[in-house]
Amino acid sequence: MPPCPFLALSDRLRLTGRKQPLPLHQSAEAFLRLLQTERGAPTPTPLRFRQVAQSIRQTGTYSLTPAELNYGCRLAWRNSVRCVGRFFWSKLDVIDARHLHTEEEIYQACLDHLTHATRHGDIRSTITIFPPADSRGHGPRIWNYQLSRYAGYRLGKKQILGDPAEADFTDLCLRLGWKPPKKRTAFDLLPLVISLHDKKPRLFPPPKKATLEVPIRHPDSSCLDSLRLRWFALPVVSNMKLEIGGLSFPAAPFSGWYMETEIGARNFADENRYHLLPEIARRLRLDTSRPTTLWKDRALVELNRAVLHSFAQAKVRMIDHHSATASHLRFEEDEAQAGRPVFGRWDWLIPPLSGSLTKLWPRSYNPTEFSPNFLTQKRLY
Repeated sequence: MPPCPFLALSDRLRLTGRKQPLPLHQSAEAFLRLLQTERGAPTPTPLRFRQVAQSIRQTGTYSLTPAELNYGCRLAWRNSVRCVGRFFWSKLDVIDARHLHTEEEIYQACLDHLTHATRHGDIRSTITIFPPADSRGHGPRIWNYQLSRYAGYRLGKKQILGDPAEADFTDLCLRLGWKPPKKRTAFDLLPLVISLHDKKPRLFPPPKKATLEVPIRHPDSSCLDSLRLRWFALPVVSNMKLEIGGLSFPAAPFSGWYMETEIGARNFADENRYHLLPEIARRLRLDTSRPTTLWKDRALVELNRAVLHSFAQAKVRMIDHHSATASHLRFEEDEAQAGRPVFGRWDWLIPPLSGSLTKLWPRSYNPTEFSPNFLTQKRLY
């Protein structure tokens, strides 16, 4: 096995457990030295080290070159301990939008991201990078959890039409002046909310034309048809920040493709989301009188079958949970060949359906996070 130069840098690149971030010049140097250890990465020259150090001394910050940004984004995906799809980390498409500075430009770039990444169903992993935060931590923000997401309308104290996870954000959009469709449904796309630095947020129309949606139907029965279920084809996470070399990019929407359980076993099935299992079981005429009939388990499998079937019928790229976990094993093998340890969050890598049937189940992982990476940031509403 080749030596692991990463370990020599691991303390400076470690994010987990660090009470205070490293000074920018140390983070920048650690990132550049990491690039020197990576096969296929842009190799920083001594001149580049001096340029970065001088820029930080004179201005308090520095800029990544396009090549550094591209590779840094891919490393952030590779380092993401929650992602089971990291086998494809080196194939990430990077769209450099650091030159965009108005809300309108950022909104249009979000629409472009949806179109570019969706490709009529032949989905490609994509990230769009907007300008970095300034020295005070202020930068552009996309307030949405994802670029495409369905509204959750409050009908009473406990009743919600649509996605309960989006009820608070839907309230915000309504306060900002959003006018929903006259006939509200459980699958109304939300508008985008964008802000610059510490300015007030601005509301933009829902990305309807740029969002490909998939009707959900069961392969063997029409029992689900009248529910008119559907889901968007492309999951674009837009509320996390990207950290590369000490620089923070608070608006960096990124997307891969769905694993079917994300929709069928979580979005549709969770009790605090669409909570469809009782209705699915009723339509499948399952005995729900007692838990020992395993009606929830049976309904869950059929719902996930419907999701897989529907995406396949629509020719939209999707991966099943067995194939996804198998791809993570290949990722681990590749990393071992490169002499790099693999870090992960077991509770995120194991799928929410038939987890014990996957080869990841008996494994354990160190959840330490390293830079570059995607990080959570404080919600703005």
